[in-house]
Amino acid sequence: MSGRFVVVGAGTMGLGIAYVAAGAGYAVELVEVDPGRAADASVRLAALWERAVQRGKLGAEEAAGHRERVVLRPALGEVAPGPDVIVEAVPERLDLKRAVLREAAARRPALLGSNTSSIPITELATGLDRPEAFLGLHFFNPVWAMALLEIVVGPATAPETTDAAVALAGRLGKDPVVVRDMPGFATSRLGVTLGLEAIRMVADGVASPADIDKAMVLGYRHPVGPLELTDLVGLDVRLDIARTLQAAYGDRFAPPPLLAEMVAAGKLGKKSGQGFYTWEGGVKK
Repeated sequence: MSGRFVVVGAGTMGLGIAYVAAGAGYAVELVEVDPGRAADASVRLAALWERAVQRGKLGAEEAAGHRERVVLRPALGEVAPGPDVIVEAVPERLDLKRAVLREAAARRPALLGSNTSSIPITELATGLDRPEAFLGLHFFNPVWAMALLEIVVGPATAPETTDAAVALAGRLGKDPVVVRDMPGFATSRLGVTLGLEAIRMVADGVASPADIDKAMVLGYRHPVGPLELTDLVGLDVRLDIARTLQAAYGDRFAPPPLLAEMVAAGKLGKKSGQGFYTWEGGVKK
C-alpha cells in the first residue's frame, strides 16, 4: 500500500497527522517554512517512534520504515504535482489558511483537506479552482491516539470527495463522522462551550483547575478535564476558535477575559510550559 500524503504545517497537529499517515503506508511530505520548527519536527517525530517501540506498539524495524517514509520540505513549491492527499494544518487564521490552500490546490491533489476546527469550509474554499475536491478533515489531539476524524462537507464538496475522505479515514485507522459545514461543526462547538465555561469558573473562584477537571473526569467520565484539554490544544488556539464562534453565534461564545489575558502573557498551555497547569518535558505537574 502506497500513495503520497502531504501535510502543511509541522505544529502539534501536523506532526500527528504525518505520523499516522506514515504508519498507514503513505510516502509523507511534511511542509514547514520555518527552519527551526522543521528541525524540531524531526526530533519530535523520532521521539514518537522511539516511544512506540519502547511501549511495544511497533518493532524497531517497522518504526524505522515509518520514519523513512517522512520527508521534510521547506515549501509547498517543492512538492511534485498530483499527490493523493494534501492536508493543511497551519494556525487557525482565515487569511493564512486561504493562502496555503490556494497554493496547495495548485499541486493538483486528488483530495484537499483542511484541519480547521472552526472556520467554515465555505469560507476556506473561496478562490479554489476545484472546490468540489475540498473538505474539512478535522483530526484530534493526539492524532495517533484519538480515533475520531470529523469530515466536514461544504456545499461545493462532491459526493465522491466525501466517499474518498471516508475511505481515507479507514486507511488511517480513524472512525469518521460526516457533518454539514457550520461554524464550529459539531465537536468544536460543543467542546469549546464546555472549555470556556470551565475558564469562567476558574476566574470566579469556583474551584481550582485540578478540581474542576476532576469533577468532569469522575462525574461525567470524560477522559480528560476541559482545562487540561485546553492546555493540550493550546490556549491561543482555543481563543481563536472562540472568537470565530462568537462572530458566528454571538456573545455566548465570547472568550473569558482570563483566557485572553493568559494568551497575552504567553501562557499557552503544554507547548509553552505554562497554562492552567505547569508542564515540564511535556508532562503535567
